[in-house]
Amino acid sequence: MPAQPAAPPPQPAAPPPQPAAPARSRWLAVSAVAFGTFLLVTAEQLPIGLLAPVGSALSVSEGAAGLMVTVPSVVAAVAAPVVPVLVGRLDRRLLLVALMGLMTLANAASALAPSYPLLIAARVLVGVAIGGFWAVAGGLAVRLVPATHVPRATAIIFGGVGAANVFGVPVGTVIGGLASWRIAFGALGALALVVLAALLAVLPPLAADRPVSLGRLAGRLRDRGVLVGIVATFLIVTGHFSAYTFIGPVLRDLSGIDEQLVGPLLFGFGVAGIAGNFVAGAAVAKRLHRTVLAITVALAVTVLAYPVAGLTGAGGVALLVVWGLVYGGVSTSLQTWMIKAAPRAVEEASALWVAVFNLSIGLGALAGGAIVDTLPLQAVLWLAGVLFLMAALAVWSARRNASLT
Repeated sequence: MPAQPAAPPPQPAAPPPQPAAPARSRWLAVSAVAFGTFLLVTAEQLPIGLLAPVGSALSVSEGAAGLMVTVPSVVAAVAAPVVPVLVGRLDRRLLLVALMGLMTLANAASALAPSYPLLIAARVLVGVAIGGFWAVAGGLAVRLVPATHVPRATAIIFGGVGAANVFGVPVGTVIGGLASWRIAFGALGALALVVLAALLAVLPPLAADRPVSLGRLAGRLRDRGVLVGIVATFLIVTGHFSAYTFIGPVLRDLSGIDEQLVGPLLFGFGVAGIAGNFVAGAAVAKRLHRTVLAITVALAVTVLAYPVAGLTGAGGVALLVVWGLVYGGVSTSLQTWMIKAAPRAVEEASALWVAVFNLSIGLGALAGGAIVDTLPLQAVLWLAGVLFLMAALAVWSARRNASLT
């Protein structure tokens, strides 16, 4: 570089500050991704309310029809780490749009499937879209908003999960009952097309910083913060679904609540979960480790209290609302944990997290079913409580990690 003259020439004026529009457009992008997570969870769980009509139409048992839920969950667990590896440096905006296009086609194929094997094949495609989309979207907040707003943006993105449980699945089930299950799947495909258009309109280019590889994915597990987050996720989600899958029998047989009230009470659980999601989003911005530890301990206390304090209708309802409020903060807080634990490898950490999360859903339901079939109903609550306590110990062990405070 040449020597500077004694009197340097005037420098050009600094560029003017960015107008407010780009900031607004980034929050629109966050909202579009939240719309996407709403669709994903609705698509994954919608068949729960359609097992009987699908089984009747395609001449399979309701148990076999249940594979419409199991298959995409397992496929999503595999797709979450595999899709980012396969696409390399592909612009993540294009990837999300392509996966939403796949979701559109998969639901259209589900609506038109003439046989059960073809319906399951369409559900495999749904699983690929869920795993790939969630693996990228879960850590997208760090690329869309300033660092100080990442917890809030993450809470908005995962707000779609709670909204799907409260509105998406029930509305889809009503459509299936009033019209037909094919119309319900067709409506889901149309909604996916709307999300695709929204993503195209508001997402900025999202070039991959570096390609994800299997070696780098495995390397993330050598990071103690990431490993603790993965272990905690496995224990929390497995524990939750081992018990929550059978919340209907728990409310009916332990709390003495009329079966007709279970549906409205689960709606209340979902509303509490939405509130918990945003409460946790605000809390992790200040105290991440303490928030995750508090959530885990509160979950343990809640389910372990059920066999004692949940033996009346009032007690059962109160514990259910608390459970929903606390569990609503799990996705936001654990995703934020993974972002903080691997700030330079968010996509890799998120892919591992999504894989474990989806796999744990299936394992939890499977473990709970095995226990309910062989032991008293209370045993599934004890299992969940023990897993939550183990998760709390794992989280507590990371208390000295400065990036997670």
